[in-house]
Amino acid sequence: MASPVALPHGVKEDHLMALLRRSAWEAADLLRAYARGQQPPYGYPARLAVEEGRDGPVSAADRAVHHHLLQALSRTWPHAPWGLLSEETTHHDDRDHPLDRQWAWLLDPLDGTRDFLEGTGHYAVHLALLHQGRPRLGLVLLPEREELWFGAGGRCWREDRQGIPRPAGLSGRRRCEDLILMASRNHRDKRLEALIPRLGLAGSRSVGSVGCKVAAILRGEADVYISLSGRSAPKHWDMAAPEAVLQAAGGCFRHGDGRPLTYSSSELRQTGCLIASHGPCQEQLEARARMALAAIDPGFAL
Repeated sequence: MASPVALPHGVKEDHLMALLRRSAWEAADLLRAYARGQQPPYGYPARLAVEEGRDGPVSAADRAVHHHLLQALSRTWPHAPWGLLSEETTHHDDRDHPLDRQWAWLLDPLDGTRDFLEGTGHYAVHLALLHQGRPRLGLVLLPEREELWFGAGGRCWREDRQGIPRPAGLSGRRRCEDLILMASRNHRDKRLEALIPRLGLAGSRSVGSVGCKVAAILRGEADVYISLSGRSAPKHWDMAAPEAVLQAAGGCFRHGDGRPLTYSSSELRQTGCLIASHGPCQEQLEARARMALAAIDPGFAL
């Protein structure tokens, strides 16, 4: 049963949701304009400049969405007791890290930048509100599919631009042998290549963006997503919003040893074996992954 979303004092749920809807579709307009070589709205620069950052390419589109969403929150609630942390944030005072606060927003303004630049359409925007280190509200926007996913108050749904809600539709598959895996296009190593066939699943698909993978699970098109930290481990902003929407739909997102994901200021990487699923086979998937990884890489920390 849906319940009211816990929020900081002075922040009303209907006001926040209205702002998130409006700002998300404005972010979609920005990204779609950049993707098509058109003049982006709201006064942002037209040139899609791209630089190589520490964790991969960073484009003008990333920066525009970062600025647009965080400015909307800061302008509307200038004194709200929450921290704001984005993938594009360049510096933090260690004495006042956003994740050390009771409330914190985590933003990935463009998850799947390589796919965005390659024109596959498999990119997303992630925004999550954490309370005491756990995601309480999640937003996953898929601009090219015109889908806006929310997870909050024990309920998950998607909306189109008209605001028409539709509930998540997890698949009815209940055996590991029938499950469909969503795997990464750009972040995969020999361990993952060796692990996938040992899970004994029905098949796999490869797309970019964690948000796109989890949305496929929410639509019932797939059932499982697995991340193994390798050359470039995912960060908190990659996982927080997808975890929030998936868990609100009744799915699971945990480490291969059953531990929950954690979001701390001391370590921004989500290392280890992370398994997201529609739920019924989660424990079996974790057991199979543990057994397989013990043979593939005995020293790998789940």
